[in-house]
Amino acid sequence: MGTTLEIKTDDGTAEAYLTGSGPGVLFFIDAIGLRPRIEEMADRIAGWGYTVLAPNVFYRLGTSEELLPPMDLTVPENRKAYGPVIMPRVQGYTSDLSDPDTARWLDVLGEHARPGPVGVTGYCMGARLAVRAAALRPEHVVAAAGFHGAALVDGSEASPHLLLPHCRAEFAFGHADADPANDADAIAELGRALAAAGLTAVNETYPDAPHGFSMSDTASYQEEGAERMFRTLEDLLQRTLGGPARG
Repeated sequence: MGTTLEIKTDDGTAEAYLTGSGPGVLFFIDAIGLRPRIEEMADRIAGWGYTVLAPNVFYRLGTSEELLPPMDLTVPENRKAYGPVIMPRVQGYTSDLSDPDTARWLDVLGEHARPGPVGVTGYCMGARLAVRAAALRPEHVVAAAGFHGAALVDGSEASPHLLLPHCRAEFAFGHADADPANDADAIAELGRALAAAGLTAVNETYPDAPHGFSMSDTASYQEEGAERMFRTLEDLLQRTLGGPARG
């Protein structure tokens, strides 16, 4: 359905998948990268009546093709082994890199989407980026979602949840159950932070859902959790961006 853009940044050229038409939605990828599953998810969101942009945030390390997994991640052993391989790229994508990138992504999205407010959605590390985007452009980002997010509450002075007082968006979080990267205490603290900031939000834990439950090209996929995610996201975008109501 979509097309690949080349977006110029101060640090190089980033590929991005663009699909659909209507109000804008910025899609933050997970740690595995920009790949067919991400495009498939973006197309589904676009089918609800939105323009969706999914950038390769790891463009400094290579093209999306160069960063594709060299193994079948639907095999549980491969998925487990691949985790430590991709962690350095996640840890290296710090806010001094991601914030200018996010501003650029939002500007490019605005060139293609219907004028007006936008939504953001993110997966795994992308959930953190979604929160940062909502804080970066609070007057513009009216919806922010994060699913099977990692380190949303990380105990540091730069923890993403500390940015919530700077946001105005409506939030929706869908957490993986028993996720070592996002435990029950962190989820509860996130909920308290959302409430303290006076934000409208859904902050739910999906039963028996593993980290990465929305990614059907990995062994972490859980159809029930993925479909719940899509329903939650569709409802959020419809409420905030005025997309077509679900029949």
